[in-house]
Amino acid sequence: MFASAELGHKIDKETYDAEEPGLRAALLDAQFDLAQQCRFPVVILVGGVDGAGKGDTVNLLNAWMDPRHIAVNGLGAPAEEERMRPEMWRFWRLLPPKGRIGIFLGSWYTQPIIGRVMDGGSADQLDSAIDRIVRFEQMLIDEGVLLVKFWFHMSKEDQYRRLKRLQGNPAARWRVTRTDWARFRRYADFRTVSAHTLRMTSSAAAPWIVLEGTDERYRNLTVGKMLLAAMRKRLDSADGKAGRATTAPLPPHLDRRNVLASLDLASSLTKKAYERKLEKWQGRLNLLSRDRRFRKRSLVVVFEGTDAAGKGGGIRRITGALDARQYRLVPIAAPTEEERAQPYLWRFWRHIPRHGNITIFDRSWYGRVLVERVEGYCSESDWQRAYGEINDFEWQLADGGVVLVKFWLAISKEEQLARFKQREEVSFKRFKLTPEDWRNREKWDQYEEAVCDTVDRTSTEIAPWTLVPGNSRYHARIMMLRTVVRRLERVLAEV
Repeated sequence: MFASAELGHKIDKETYDAEEPGLRAALLDAQFDLAQQCRFPVVILVGGVDGAGKGDTVNLLNAWMDPRHIAVNGLGAPAEEERMRPEMWRFWRLLPPKGRIGIFLGSWYTQPIIGRVMDGGSADQLDSAIDRIVRFEQMLIDEGVLLVKFWFHMSKEDQYRRLKRLQGNPAARWRVTRTDWARFRRYADFRTVSAHTLRMTSSAAAPWIVLEGTDERYRNLTVGKMLLAAMRKRLDSADGKAGRATTAPLPPHLDRRNVLASLDLASSLTKKAYERKLEKWQGRLNLLSRDRRFRKRSLVVVFEGTDAAGKGGGIRRITGALDARQYRLVPIAAPTEEERAQPYLWRFWRHIPRHGNITIFDRSWYGRVLVERVEGYCSESDWQRAYGEINDFEWQLADGGVVLVKFWLAISKEEQLARFKQREEVSFKRFKLTPEDWRNREKWDQYEEAVCDTVDRTSTEIAPWTLVPGNSRYHARIMMLRTVVRRLERVLAEV
């Protein structure tokens, strides 16, 4: 993996001085075109051996290009705020929007490699992290991100000389720490683990560029030329995309039997029984939200459902049991311009709560496989791959301590019409009914098919769907409260 990066590559000063000005100008032109076209973002990972010039290279890119359109993220060990959320949260929130460049000096590779070599992590833990990274990067690529990955290598002898030279320079002594020397003593282990990681994560769309970091001029020209070639190739392509995947059709529901059609919509509850049960389940939810064990977990509740099915009423009964300082309600509408400039899961990642807190989503990431699918707002390949991306996203939430509860509220077509008419007649409910609701009703069968496919493909052991018969508001509200309480009780019993 590193043989070619230990050959003593060098560039003489005359060659460097001749090539540098043209390369800088070409990089600036590419950066300007990127900002003008605004079709995709560029993510640059800079990793490798300590002392191999990673920081110098990041400074160089800022000097050669316009730093106003570059975001540099120097990431070390996770801070407390980051440790209280799923692992990838810290990286999602730093992704650059379309038309911009983001540089990661320290990335999603750093902690898995260090954890394996220095912290006693197992091979299985490393491979699990590698699997997560592969899926994460594939999603970024599928969403149009240009991902360029540089790994700076040095032989053990060259690294020793580099560290000693820096340590002997009063102006640069601060750059060499005890940690650097501790890692140097584990050079062979780092080499083995890094080679395995790079081999498992180098793909056709995002290959690792391994280069020798000993000679500054060679390093600078290589990074500049490789980055320019990658940007220019994408900028000069027809649509700025890495390529569209083909998809196989989903199986049709030939006999009209599906998970929604099998729901018993006649389930009901009297008002007296509802009031008694409401007090009981809200009380239990309140106690759970204040339980000391909940400080090591967080709760995310997703509300999806047919228009007028009662999502708002269900949300109010849950929030009515909670301290307003502890929860956040996130209503999801059409993405804003800022959100459209990012991979679609970005706007949901940034709302994931820290431990001890609750986030309620009124509509969610399932819009990709529901409204975007039915209305044609994304391609078939986009919503087809989204099932796997969503499952992976939810697995990461659960792995990070999130208790995820997902509701689909279903009502009959006749009940929906009755509620629409009621909203038209009641002045303070008219705002709830929009022309879009009527348009969606005309596509009832298409939405039902999309919902059934979604439930089939994203109801998992860690994040099962709860299908709620919503014709009776009382029954639906109690069912949702009871589901949240029982899920929390079951999880907290394991803490």
